[in-house]
Parts: sequence; structure tokens; C-alpha cells
Amino acid sequence: MGLWQRLIDRFTADKNRVDTGDAEALRLEFQSRYHHFKLLLNANNQALEIMADLEMALAGDHPFGMKFIRSRTMGAYTRVYQIVQHLHELAPGKYKALSPRLDAIRQDLDTRLNPRRSDGPPGPLILPFSDMNIGHADQVGMKMANLGEMANRLQIRVPDGFVITARAFHLFLDHNDLQTEIRRRIQVAEEKGPHQIYTVSADIRKLIQAAPLPPELERAIMTAYADLAARHETEVRLAVRSSALNEDQEGASFAGVYQSALNIEPEHLLDTYKQIVAAAYSPSVMSYCLNRGICGETTEMCVGVMQMVDAVSAGVLYTANPMNIRDRSVIINAAWGLPKAVVEGTTATDLFRVAKEPEVKVIQRQIATKEKKYVCYPDEGVCRLDDTGPDMSRASLTDRQAVDLAGLALRIEETYGKPQDIEWAIDGSGDIVLLQCRPLQVVTAPDRAIEDGGDHLPPSLYQGGITASPGVAAGPIHLLLKDVDALQFPDGGVIVTDRALARWAALLPRAAAVVSEKGSLTGHLANVAREFDVPALFAAEGAIERLAGEVEVTVDADAGRIYSGTVPSLVTENIAKKSRTLMKGTPIYEVLEKAAGLITPLNLLDPDSPSFTAANCRTLHDITRFCHEKSVHEMFRFGKTHRFPERSSKQLRVNIPMQWWVLNLDDGFTTDAATDRYVDIDNVASIPMLALWEGISTYPWEGPPPVDGKGFMSVMFQATQNQALLPTVRTTMANRNYFMISKNYCSLQSRLGFHFAITEALVGDRTTENYVSFQFKGGAADFNRRLKRVHLVKELLDRYGFRSEIAKDALRSRIEQHDAATMIDKLRILGYLTIHTRQLDMVMANPAMLAHYREKMIGQIEAMLKGTAHVVSNQS
Repeated sequence: MGLWQRLIDRFTADKNRVDTGDAEALRLEFQSRYHHFKLLLNANNQALEIMADLEMALAGDHPFGMKFIRSRTMGAYTRVYQIVQHLHELAPGKYKALSPRLDAIRQDLDTRLNPRRSDGPPGPLILPFSDMNIGHADQVGMKMANLGEMANRLQIRVPDGFVITARAFHLFLDHNDLQTEIRRRIQVAEEKGPHQIYTVSADIRKLIQAAPLPPELERAIMTAYADLAARHETEVRLAVRSSALNEDQEGASFAGVYQSALNIEPEHLLDTYKQIVAAAYSPSVMSYCLNRGICGETTEMCVGVMQMVDAVSAGVLYTANPMNIRDRSVIINAAWGLPKAVVEGTTATDLFRVAKEPEVKVIQRQIATKEKKYVCYPDEGVCRLDDTGPDMSRASLTDRQAVDLAGLALRIEETYGKPQDIEWAIDGSGDIVLLQCRPLQVVTAPDRAIEDGGDHLPPSLYQGGITASPGVAAGPIHLLLKDVDALQFPDGGVIVTDRALARWAALLPRAAAVVSEKGSLTGHLANVAREFDVPALFAAEGAIERLAGEVEVTVDADAGRIYSGTVPSLVTENIAKKSRTLMKGTPIYEVLEKAAGLITPLNLLDPDSPSFTAANCRTLHDITRFCHEKSVHEMFRFGKTHRFPERSSKQLRVNIPMQWWVLNLDDGFTTDAATDRYVDIDNVASIPMLALWEGISTYPWEGPPPVDGKGFMSVMFQATQNQALLPTVRTTMANRNYFMISKNYCSLQSRLGFHFAITEALVGDRTTENYVSFQFKGGAADFNRRLKRVHLVKELLDRYGFRSEIAKDALRSRIEQHDAATMIDKLRILGYLTIHTRQLDMVMANPAMLAHYREKMIGQIEAMLKGTAHVVSNQS
């Protein structure tokens, strides 16, 4: 013992004796608290993982449904509830404000996820077209509201008819108590994946079609039909068409996904209505909703009932080129008979391009060989004619009709102020009848300027077709010719088909690309492919034969080419230019945003702030942050307050001349010999303790630095004036340094000389739970010297990635969420500093000495981390 220590000892006395009590009971109590602490950390980790899931979903890149939102929300709440309960066990009655804050957040979440449904939308059960306009969209759906707008505002001819409204839909479901059962089954489908959709869909549709209509709804429908027949003074064949409230919205068209029934006799109208409602839960619709962020549970199906137009020719027109916003022409696809052939992509169609300016005129005409057409069957329904005779090669439109169609379309575009997708027909008298209009999604596809044999491209297997949806993608070929083929469709597959059928839209969320031998730019499948950003090459005649024998292909829809295998340069280039935010702006995304706003934001950032209180927790993340911080505090406040007696721990058997005691909380020893008062370092299994010990023992402490007279007198003065220093000497704890350990946990409370340090660490396989915390305070010299020492320690810790704060002569440092190997290195550094910063405060006023010790410590730390330091033996 040096002269300075003996002099200081004269001024100190043993004034605090430790109450030994029941050491084993104390140890068991601590183990119980540690058990709750571990469970709290585990729940905390699970809660943060769920929050990470929600944050990823908020990026909007991947589809999710209400089942995902509800399950993650409930999962986060449950974990945070557990966290709060475990903190109450660690500190009974201390954080009472947490429970009411958690309950308030739960109630807010319930309100956002399950808003109370009103008694149903207002308005009549039936609304005739003559009384409709765009303002009735919330009663009749956008599709039918648009028809009413065109008829009554623009005086454009549309079929006569009426709409069975959203109120009627709710009356039907409530009459049979179907809504709860539908919601339950949809949640099952969302939970179990896309293949379960087929089974659930079939069950729901059977429920609906078997349910009776309310008598008042039956009467209202048949009365409306009687009025329609009376106006035309004859029995009217009907087209019964979907008009869901979520249909024909911009970015969510549901093109070809919902069902229509054509050429229906009036006696079958009621059953057909139920059929259209049931089809709102078809596999195509359920898949579309799930992948477009639309809550399928809240589908509201209105149904339009209108006079059937027995079309001579029909089709679809776009008031802009959907693949090129700079193309100022109207695109018209036409075929003989009903528009079904065009919208379903089952046959070749005629193409007309009509210039908008300086005058409306046909500027391009491509007349296809139209081998099929759909016509009204004499009795009921629609039949397909496979041989259209001399009409096969004849234009289905005259130029005059094409110009007239374009003129009407431009009036509609001007009214709505944006490009439109319009379905039309020409009846037996040669008049144009508009059947539907909706917003047109416009994308930009690159020019087809790529040549075979380029610097980075192999020869193509196929060249031709039209770009129905731009982009490049690669994947395994899956031939899709009949419905059963859809059941084996692989994720990331390339659909290769003979017809661009609308029902294949259900597979688009899982498809890499689509190649179809038939189909047009204006078909339903093309429309949905653009919505889902899936590259599509249509009208690719002969593609099936050319791709026979290929396993995997790259589809470059931009250039109209297909390559064997994966072409990395094309795929990489396409990925780089894509930025998919599939879900943003959808109703489901809005629900997620509202729910996540009560879960993921972190407002409590600074534990030292007066606002860091339970009452200020506004989100579940706030509560996890608060509880984590307070749980650590409560764990070690217990250890510090109770001062574990000697026989509740074991002394570490080492040759370093200090007393090191180890309290095994759980599984910190390899074997635990209960009768042995000592433990060897080789018997320690605690990962963080072993890391600290390596830092402590690698370089032996060389004793206090040479001290000048001023430094010595500063120590003497502080020892006599600062009563806070007195308990650090000559107590049963004075020369003891306590490790409290488990396999992945360690708390080191060290009192070396006049300074006190606490190191706390959790190190395991779960990176998100790992942390190291270090507190350092005290010293024997004057305040200025102590302050310079903590600044030196902070400088060294900052160098190695710690976040450090200084308050007066106290230092707090922390690092977290690194892998176990990184955290072990950080603990080795702390172990080294715990030993080698002892009594440096005495020389902190000497710049040369300060520089010397700084460089020396950095050199030794670097050597230790690199494994080039000499490790001293510490066994006795």
C-alpha cells in the first residue's frame, strides 16, 4: 500500500456494515426478478420484430390484407401488455400510469381497426338511370354513376335501366346475417395463403346464392323491371352488371374481375342478382383485393340492370395511348358482335388510331382476321361463333364510326379532365351506345430500339406482339390453357397462354410476366397487368410453339422480345428503374397507417428528460422504450441497494490483487459447486463476463502513475473535504468488485480506488436485444482533473462506436443492436478501460502525461482487438 493510500485511510472509517440476512433467500429473490427481466426482454424483442413487420408493410411494396393488420396489431399489443406486467413485478406499484396509457392505446386501436358500421347507406333500394349522376357513386358505384352522368349530363346514349343499390346489398346480407361469416372466412383465406382462396371463395358464394332475398327487395327489383318493360312496351332482355363501390376507381379498376351476366330473361333476374353479388367473392376478386390493398370484408356490391344491346360490333377505346402519354391519339379496338371478344382477349381485333388534332381523323387502321365473335343466343345467354364468314377479314368499323366514337370519347375525357377507358357498342340501327367508362391508367414504355445481337443480349427466341404492360422479367414458363392449370402456377412464373382471359388476373400478383397469343392493349387482362406492374406481351402469335421445350425465359415486353433463360443485364436494368409502391394510396394502406400511428412512432427519446414518464407514452413503441429503460434501472437498483453478502456469491480465484466476486443468477457457471466459496474463470460460462475479463486481464495494471506534488495535494484535499468519498473505503464492499451473471448477461459493479463504474451487458444471438451500458464516476483529485479524465474515456469510447454523454464528472455510455462478436469486442474495451483508467485523474493536468497515456491505451486496445496482445495468466 502506497504512502498516499495510508494517509487517506486515516480520514476514513467503516460506518456501514452489511446486513448478512438470509443470503439464499436474497439470491432466490434476485433470480425471480431476473426471470421477469428476461421475459420482459423477450417480449420486448418480439414487439420490436412485429413493429419492424409493420414498418416494412408501410413501404407499400408487398400486398397485405386486414388479417395481416389485425394479427400484427394484436401481436404488438399482447407483447407490450406482457412487458408492462413484468415491469410491475420488478417494481410493484411504481409505474401505475402505464396500465391506463396502454388501455387507452388499445381502445384507440380498436376504433381504427373496427369502426362501427352504420345501419347501412341511405337512399332507395332501386335507382333508375334517369335519376342518376356522378353524385350517386356512393349508392350505385362508380361504374353505374358514370353511365348516369353520360346520359343525363352529356346526353350520350346509354342502355335504359336501373341499379340495385348499396342499401339493397346491406339489406340482403343483414337479412341472412351473412356479413360476420363472410368476414371470418376471408380472414382465414388471408391467413392461410392464396391457395386457400379457392376453397373459401366457393364456400362464401354457396352461402350467398342459397340465401333468400328479403321480400321487400324482391318486390322493389321486379317493380323496377316492370317499369322498364312498360317504357319499351315489350319484354326486355337484360344485361346484369356489377357496380361495386370500390370498382372503376383510379388505380383499382377491377377490370374484368367482377362478373356480368348478358342476355338474361326477366324470370331469372332475382337469381342472377344473387349470382353477381356472390361473384364479388370469387377467387379473382379476393386475390385482386388482397393484392391491391382493398378490404374484401367490406365489399359493397351494387348491380346495374339494363336493356341488353344486341351489338353488331363493339369494343373498347382509350382516349390516350396507355403506353405512351405523348401519343395524342384515340386507340380503338373493335370486333364483330358483343364487346366480350375484345375485353376478354379471346380473338384478334381490329385496331384504329384516331388523331385528336388538328382534326379528328383515322391515322392508322389494322384489320385483323377475326375468327370468333359473340352474339346473343335466341333463348338466353351468349354464344360464340367460331366462323364469322365473310366478316372475318372485313373491318368491324367504318372510318366514320371510328371518328364518331372518338368525338364522343373526347367529350367524356374533357368532362372528367383525364384519359378514359370506354366500352361501347353499335346496335342494329347503327347508333353508338356507351356501356361503361372509367379512368385510364397511363404508363410509359421505352421505344423498341433494341436489336438482336447487341453487345449484351443473346439472340431472341421470339420477336413480335404488342406491349400490353411495360417492363422486363424472368421466370419459369407455366403454360396456362385451362382452369386447372392455374392451380399449379408457381410464384414468380411466366404465364404463357393462348388467350388473354380476364380470369387469369387472379395470378398476376404472383406472376413475373405474361405472354398471350391473343389479346389487345385494351383488354381487361392488359389493364390489370398495368395496375400490378407485370410485364405483358400480347398478340404474340405462335409464341407457345416457339417457346416449347424452354424451362425459363426472360420477357422484354418493352422491346417485344423473349429470350431463353435469364438475361441478367435486362433484368437488373429493369429492377433499377422500377420503384413499386403497390399498396400506397389503397384503403387497406390507410387502415395500416392509422393503426401503425399508435404502434411504431417513438416519442420518448431521452431517458434523462423530465418528459420521459409513463404518462407521456403515446404509442406502444413509447411503452416498450420506457419499460426497457426502467427494467434495467430496477434490476440494478435492487443489486446496488441490497449489497449482496459474501456467502451469496463466490470469489473469483485469480492472481490479480483485487477481490472479484461472482453472483450466478441463472446459468452463468459451467458447473456450480455449492460448497466451494471460490470459482475459477474456466468455470464461468457467461459470454459478456468472459469478454470483460479478457479486457481486464490482458494487460496487468502497472499501478498508479507518477504523481506530482499538486496532484498528491489535490487527492489529499478531496479525501478530507468530500464526504461522498468516505464510503468507498474500509467497508466490507470497499475492495470488492461484483459480477452478476447468466450465460448471456452480466453486470459488473466495480469500486476501484475512488471511482465507481457499472457495466451492464446482454449478449446473445438476438442482435436486436444486445446492448452494453457503461457508467463511470468519481475520482480522488479535484473536479477539473476528474472532468478531464471522463473526457478522455469518452474520447476513447467514441472512437469505438459508443454513444457517450457527460454530466459533470460522470459518464454514461451505450452501444446496442450489434451482433454478438461485435459486442464482445466492445466489452473487452470496457474491461480494459475499467482497469487502466484508475487514478489517472491525478495526472490529467499534465498535457504530456495525458498524451502519453492516450497513445498507450489506444495501442494496447488495438493489439488486444487484433489478437496480438500478450494475455497474462490469471490463475492462482
